[in-house]
Amino acid sequence: MIAFLVKRIGNAILVMLTVAFFAFLIFRFLGDPVELMVNESATQVERDELRSRLGLNDGFLVQYVRFVVNAAQGEFGLSWRNQQNVITLIAERFPATFELVIIATILSLVIGIPLGVFTAIGRGRWWAEGMQFSSIVGVSLPSFFVGIILILVFSVSLGWLPGYGRGEVVRLGWWSTGLLTPSGRAAVILPALSLSLFQITLVMRLVRAEMLEILRADFIKFARARGVKRRALWFRHALKNCLMPVVTLTAMQVGNLIAFALVTETVFQWPGMGMLFMQAVTFVDIPVMAAYLCIVSFIFVTLNTFVDIAYAVIDPRLRAA
Repeated sequence: MIAFLVKRIGNAILVMLTVAFFAFLIFRFLGDPVELMVNESATQVERDELRSRLGLNDGFLVQYVRFVVNAAQGEFGLSWRNQQNVITLIAERFPATFELVIIATILSLVIGIPLGVFTAIGRGRWWAEGMQFSSIVGVSLPSFFVGIILILVFSVSLGWLPGYGRGEVVRLGWWSTGLLTPSGRAAVILPALSLSLFQITLVMRLVRAEMLEILRADFIKFARARGVKRRALWFRHALKNCLMPVVTLTAMQVGNLIAFALVTETVFQWPGMGMLFMQAVTFVDIPVMAAYLCIVSFIFVTLNTFVDIAYAVIDPRLRAA
């Protein structure tokens, strides 16, 4: 088990070093930071002093090692656009993204699991096949299109929910939340639904496939022969045995939701990390871009590592893989 842990942690560190290398290449080759940080009236002497202070005259390897060490300490320098510490900017935006991702994850489980069960037990019926076809449509639609349609229907046409912004927020120390105010709870519904649509279809199709396989298992046949009621058979015996892959998929998809929330946040003007990244791309704010890449990759790698370790604890056969 110790060898397995060392191997998985080593792989995670290697992946993060690779991500840090690509983030460093953004710093190195995407524009000249000196030209982006000084004004047009700066003299050549001032430019040279700034270049020396930033360490841009050092060798490639020296700069890369310095970048990795600073990144490991959470130091990515100043935002070229806002002239603020990058980690401070991301810490201000992270609660909005985290709440959006958590709500989207909860929606995907609350909606996707029952739909998967119903399409499995109703296999061959018109309503089950209709939901199955709808899931294919849900996977195919891009998130920005779904977001625009939701805004047009529920915000512009019906006026039920706000189509942009986060609503009123409450600060709890450094954390800010909109879930404690009515406008904040209303504002999160549409972007969370838009972000969760793809996840809902994944959970639904996974639960359906697992349920169809488990319903053919011998212990289900024996339970049916003993006279166990169908509802208990479906939800107590079969569903309980197909939730492990769903939990794994959900844990792995949280990183993807954080990474790809930038499209949803841009459509709904949600003030999270994704929108901050899109603004950084627009204004070539390279420190913010590099920090976003490293932080999202760290979250994704950490979640995947925990999932691998959890699997190894549950199934000892995987420790030899």
